[in-house]
Amino acid sequence: MSNSTGKSKTGNKTVRQMVFAALFLAIGQVLPLVTAHIPVIAKMISPMHIPAFLCGFVCGPIWGAVVGFVCPLLRMLLFGMPAFPMSLYMAFELCTYGLMAGLLYRVFPKKVPYLYLNLVISMIVGRIVYCIIFALFSGNVVGVPAFFALFGTQFVNTWAGILIHLAIIPPIVLALKKAELMANE
Repeated sequence: MSNSTGKSKTGNKTVRQMVFAALFLAIGQVLPLVTAHIPVIAKMISPMHIPAFLCGFVCGPIWGAVVGFVCPLLRMLLFGMPAFPMSLYMAFELCTYGLMAGLLYRVFPKKVPYLYLNLVISMIVGRIVYCIIFALFSGNVVGVPAFFALFGTQFVNTWAGILIHLAIIPPIVLALKKAELMANE
């Protein structure tokens, strides 16, 4: 299928996805610099999560997963933070965020309440993946009570970031949709 210029719509979509994915990867490298001088604030706000979620919404599940996985590992190589093995745990967590946000955006109706539902489900599944990977790679395979304690701390320690993500990500997605920049539709 081609448009009046003879270019494939599929090709245009792929190029748009690649450009946005590169942009979100770059944002994931730079955004944490805003809070880097205060590590406690950086951990609470989770600035690298924002581009992973946005990439899933805008570019789709595959690009969201790739950018989410690469972002903390590349940042570790470039800036030394997040340190290993935390960067590995985060790679799986952010991969899940991008994947889930992209998949659920395709499944749910494109209405405001569903953007929030998508984000909440993605946050929960991503944190479950983080806890599983943490347990597996750290050698601390824990029982159910300890797993839920770890899972709970993932929400308690990042409550500010959760609120910020809920406040800014859906409006950004809606603005990009209105500007017809979504490559995941």
